[in-house]
Amino acid sequence: MKYALITGGSRGIGAAAARLFARRGWGVAVGYCRSEDRALALADELSGLGVPAMAVQADVADEGQVGRMVDNVLEKFCQLDILLCSAGVSHVGLISQIDGDEWRRLFAVNVDGVHHCCRAVLPHMLGRKSGSIVTVSSMWGQVGASCEAAYSATKGAVIAYTKALAKELGPSNIRVNCVAPGVIDTEMNAHLSPDDLAALAEETPLGRIGTAEEAAAAAAFLASDEASFLTGQVVCPNGGLVV
Repeated sequence: MKYALITGGSRGIGAAAARLFARRGWGVAVGYCRSEDRALALADELSGLGVPAMAVQADVADEGQVGRMVDNVLEKFCQLDILLCSAGVSHVGLISQIDGDEWRRLFAVNVDGVHHCCRAVLPHMLGRKSGSIVTVSSMWGQVGASCEAAYSATKGAVIAYTKALAKELGPSNIRVNCVAPGVIDTEMNAHLSPDDLAALAEETPLGRIGTAEEAAAAAAFLASDEASFLTGQVVCPNGGLVV
């Protein structure tokens, strides 16, 4: 059996991935920051599928909390095969309107959070010479978005970090890949009006926005043995909006 830790696992792409991983028979640790009730309910749901499941709390921006989260997962599961870094925050607004605290929080969660999680799991994965890490970026990390410069910068950093870490860890048989979704129907995009969503769907070659399940499927593929010769790659479930 494989065991996965999913940060940001209580909602959105993370929750969809948790359900998909569990249906594949993998044990799942649902990482969350504040949504304890949702994380506990999801862990119970996954346990009902007959797989080991747990909810574990940490603010990924805090390195100490992340270390304790990983220790808790390893104490229960004894091994960790997959890390999915799905925790993230967004910001929409002119670059002139974002203050220093908002800027630093974006980078603390979206970039430092990925680094903290990778650093925390690596001693275990290096010891086993095995593991799969999947980060979650965004198509805006590839091409940038007006009024989302800070968010785009964090997601571009995640892509660069993924590619560099893949080269560093490849000799240890640890794969590192990235999912860069397009417009996905999650709470993170709840600020978009129906008209905005319709316009984005019209711009997308496939004519619609994506689902959390579709983005999760890309992450599950990269985490699986089916992708055993893929590392340092960015898979882009975006309906063709960015190519």
